[in-house]
Amino acid sequence: MKYVIIGNGPAAIGAVEGIRKTDAAGEITLLSKEPHHTYSRPLISYLLLGKTDEEKMKYRPDGFYKENGVSFMPGVGAVSLDTENKTVKTEQGGVKYDRLLIAAGSRPFIPPMKGFETVEKRFSFMTLDDAKSLRDALTPDSRVLIIGAGLIGLKCAEGIAGLCKSITVVDLADRILSSILDRDAAAIVEAHLREHGISFHLSDSVEEFEGGTARLKSGEEIPFDVLVTAVGVKANISLASDAGGECGRGIKVNEKMETSLADVYAAGDCAEGTDSVTGQSRILALMPNAYIQGECAGRNMAGGDAVCDSAMAQNAIGFFGLHMVTAGAYEGDVYESRGENEYKKLFYKDDRLMGYIIIGDIRRAGIYTAMIRDKTPLSGIDFEMICENPSLMPFGRKRRAEMLGGVKA
Repeated sequence: MKYVIIGNGPAAIGAVEGIRKTDAAGEITLLSKEPHHTYSRPLISYLLLGKTDEEKMKYRPDGFYKENGVSFMPGVGAVSLDTENKTVKTEQGGVKYDRLLIAAGSRPFIPPMKGFETVEKRFSFMTLDDAKSLRDALTPDSRVLIIGAGLIGLKCAEGIAGLCKSITVVDLADRILSSILDRDAAAIVEAHLREHGISFHLSDSVEEFEGGTARLKSGEEIPFDVLVTAVGVKANISLASDAGGECGRGIKVNEKMETSLADVYAAGDCAEGTDSVTGQSRILALMPNAYIQGECAGRNMAGGDAVCDSAMAQNAIGFFGLHMVTAGAYEGDVYESRGENEYKKLFYKDDRLMGYIIIGDIRRAGIYTAMIRDKTPLSGIDFEMICENPSLMPFGRKRRAEMLGGVKA
């Protein structure tokens, strides 16, 4: 059996390990557009902070490819698929497959902005090379403008805060992290970031660039030396869509991570699957989900019968020491509590926990995550106790043992 994997992130690595759990002898070829050993992409901001280095960023040890019998082709990107002849076309030639996984991830979305081409120093912030190029361009006198107050833009701001003179963030939304935080939670995090010297222009956008000046729609002008665009990302779906595969915002997959193309699977940030909480079809661009999806795909590529039915929206992040975790869907009734730099909001309906936002003390957030994933009936536990003080005590003895890793009842 010849397996080909396009990509080198957590979904691809999960697929290698999933294949090898079933098939120890099949040929695995891994194509990677980036020239690097597999690394943890979220750590690029910590590289700039000086809290990690390229060696520590590796997602698997140096011997991973050899130990798993993988023919690793760094710097070789896939150009197109010939599904009739089961061939992945690259700039260097063609690679034949029996089973194929597309784990091609996503790319920065850069909206049309007048005068964008006049900006001399402009960067994205998604890859290791992006981070290194940005670092090389900064000086202690650099004024940095970041377009986008989402996860990527704000992690970039944290990473470069000690490397430049000033950071200004512009976003069309009325709050930061608008995709994962409500207004109250966003206000707490924004205030914390302002205390660390980050400036914000929200509910605004760039109307025009003129070299080192950004003119906003509000009429304000922002002088800058370095520009970072972090507006959002787009899934890399063209390999599948050009081959006739069914796609939405991502490559459509079923619970086995199969696409509509025969013997072609997809996983990770380019795949559009089912959210286990809401039942909706969506992209869940998160490292844990990517690995789970990839491992499921790998098992099935090797003849297994695995299903991926636990993927959900989830984020665990921090900025300048303030930590937060979010998960699930923000639907239903609400339990809310607040303190100084502490915030908790739980959403529940139909006798189960749907989602949560926690800022500050996140040590026991995993209990809530498990409740969402397992669809734990709230009528069978002391939910009021769980809201106020998350612990395993409200659960029965058998359930506590299960949640702690014991034998399932």
